[in-house]
Amino acid sequence: MGLTLTEKILSRAAGKQVSPGDVTEVAVDLAAFHDLTGHHVVEVMENIGVVKVWDLDKFVMAFDHLAPPPNERAAEIQVNLRKFAKSINVRNFHDVGDGILHQLLLEKYAIPGQVVMAADSHTTTVGAVGAFAQGMGASDMAAILITGKTWLMIPEPFLIRLINEPALGVYGKDVALHILSVFKAEGLNGKSVEFQVERPKAFPMDYRATVSNMGVEFGADAAIFTPDEETINYLSKSRGINVKPINPDPGAKYIDEYTIELNKLEPLVAAPHSVDNVKTISEVEGTEVDYVFIGSCTNGRLSDLEAAAKILKNGKVKARCVAIPASRDLFMKALNAGYVEVLTKAGCVVTYGTCGPCLGGHFGVIGPGETAVSTGSRNFKGRMGSPEGKVYLANAATAAATALEGRLTDPRKYL
Repeated sequence: MGLTLTEKILSRAAGKQVSPGDVTEVAVDLAAFHDLTGHHVVEVMENIGVVKVWDLDKFVMAFDHLAPPPNERAAEIQVNLRKFAKSINVRNFHDVGDGILHQLLLEKYAIPGQVVMAADSHTTTVGAVGAFAQGMGASDMAAILITGKTWLMIPEPFLIRLINEPALGVYGKDVALHILSVFKAEGLNGKSVEFQVERPKAFPMDYRATVSNMGVEFGADAAIFTPDEETINYLSKSRGINVKPINPDPGAKYIDEYTIELNKLEPLVAAPHSVDNVKTISEVEGTEVDYVFIGSCTNGRLSDLEAAAKILKNGKVKARCVAIPASRDLFMKALNAGYVEVLTKAGCVVTYGTCGPCLGGHFGVIGPGETAVSTGSRNFKGRMGSPEGKVYLANAATAAATALEGRLTDPRKYL
């Protein structure tokens, strides 16, 4: 019987063939943490008296969640983590401003077929390039950093096919929200979701990263795109590396499968206060909005900024707007392409390299009674500030159109 992509990756990492339900030890190819979780991981290592990393070439740390530090405690945490990095000579350290960890892993480190573990739930993002990627807690991450290994229960493989080409105004975010509308939050718990794209060029890496990122929202243990010509081209053009694709075998057995016809989707939003409270834009259009956030590890990529700039060009925002490219490199690309100038002239506050308001940390939290539209990943009460506020999740085009009109707006009339 043929193996799925999940079974191939984890069998290689385990050194033996594995099947769904097996509990086995696997070797980790890439491990990471950020400022908000990293200090907990280091505390665990200090408490057991073993502060080391098994392979410094396979470890990445980045300051992103509270960067720049908005308070004294956040600054203290970063001071201590810099001391940790210096004490063991961490090579892949990204300080304040370099970017969001998940974007950096995608831009610079992850490759198809790897097992990637990091101390954050949205580690699933790098499944976009064909890696098996999971978030881990502090104790598990400490053990991984010390030994280079971890224990896993092999998840059940679930196949989602993406066919045809996205309709106007439809992006990766809408695919993720569609999945949530069907399977609900945590509905694919215990599954490794493998995506196969019928027309690779029609669903580029930026879109894939958004879907993989939100895999954790629908409960997936991993959200892996089968490497194809888009994967090869992305890694070749962005990183100058040539990779050998790893694909499921013919006849690979999945627990179930689902097909999404991209041409039949429309712009979607997740209404307060749950990621699976999914509505079409027409159902909520006209809702007044105070604040718009375009960015995060979910939708802070170049195509998101491009979509926003197209809509906001020659316009002025009516709802206050913060736009944050997910890394320094993306900021520079957006700057060179003129997107930063367009967004700034439209009245947006533009910065880079930080999670910012996505987790309610800083750079624009919402107050009591305010309504926000965010391109981030979550909208539960209090996620972006006051629990008395409301957050809608949407793609970058919808967010930009909403900022322009000061109310939830269908972006298709501007595209």
